[in-house]
Amino acid sequence: MTTIIELVGSLVAILGAAVLFTNAVEMLGERLNLGSGAVGSVLAAVGTALPETMIPVVALLGAALAGESAGAAASEIGIGAILGAPFLLATLAMFIVGITALGFRRRRENGTELIIEKRTTRRDVVYFLVAFAVAAGAGIVALSTYVKVLVAIVLVGAYVFYVWRTIVAGGETIGETTDNLTLWPESSWGRAPTWAVAAQLLGTLVVMGVGAHTFVRGVEHASESLGIPAGLISLVLAPLATELPEKFNSVIWLREDKDTLAFGNITGAMVFQSTLPVSLGLLFTRWELDFINVFSAVLALASSVVLLGLLLRKGPIKAYYLLGAGILYVAFLVAAIYQLGL
Repeated sequence: MTTIIELVGSLVAILGAAVLFTNAVEMLGERLNLGSGAVGSVLAAVGTALPETMIPVVALLGAALAGESAGAAASEIGIGAILGAPFLLATLAMFIVGITALGFRRRRENGTELIIEKRTTRRDVVYFLVAFAVAAGAGIVALSTYVKVLVAIVLVGAYVFYVWRTIVAGGETIGETTDNLTLWPESSWGRAPTWAVAAQLLGTLVVMGVGAHTFVRGVEHASESLGIPAGLISLVLAPLATELPEKFNSVIWLREDKDTLAFGNITGAMVFQSTLPVSLGLLFTRWELDFINVFSAVLALASSVVLLGLLLRKGPIKAYYLLGAGILYVAFLVAAIYQLGL
């Protein structure tokens, strides 16, 4: 019963925080005069990527401080978390975007069509394809430590350049946004100051982070009681739980016809996850990928290639085009279960 309360409570916390986060990040982006591409691809994407990024950071710190055997185990967990995040974003998250647009088609002005700023989204996907292909290749081909360090430096530099380009490009304006901060009632206290907007933003990030990690802990407790191998959690359920913020924020924005924000939240997180966390893996682990890790990377790249093809076409993207990404996620689940011998 305690485990159920832990799971449900953490999920509710993540959902509630996601609603407050979208409210604050839109207001902050407007006050900073950023376009929706920059808000979705940088502010929202990096902010909601922090919870899942903490898992490999903690795991790799544990690997550095633990003994040889414990350190090896922590290193494996770190690598799985690093690769699992971009894989879920490129497959399951895209499926959720498609199914959400279909579900809200009657209340959306755009119906089942996804009207996005393609230039910004194309840039995100191209960055991801290049960075993640390099990262995966570094885990397949035997490289010296010096080369891995060089690759890590290049990936960090690429992300810094990406952020600069995205902010400078700006993109379309956010459009009409509420100037009523949820946790600052305008009718009583007047217009919310910028510090209050920032406080709500940072506070919701903390709640999402704690909620995501509590959810993972609850799943681990459930696995112990049900006898499910911990490996299945590290490969599938843990990344799924920690990626929930991106999913919920995008659902909220899709419901409100803010498709560029919804897409940018996911594709921007893909760029982040394929550069900075991967650099940690290159620097602090042996970064030798096994079959299931390579398979997840291949599926993520394949899904992104298809997405890039859709972005290069004229006209809007139909929601049902993205449903095929869910098939890739199922294929990964089957492979993971088979490898674990279930």
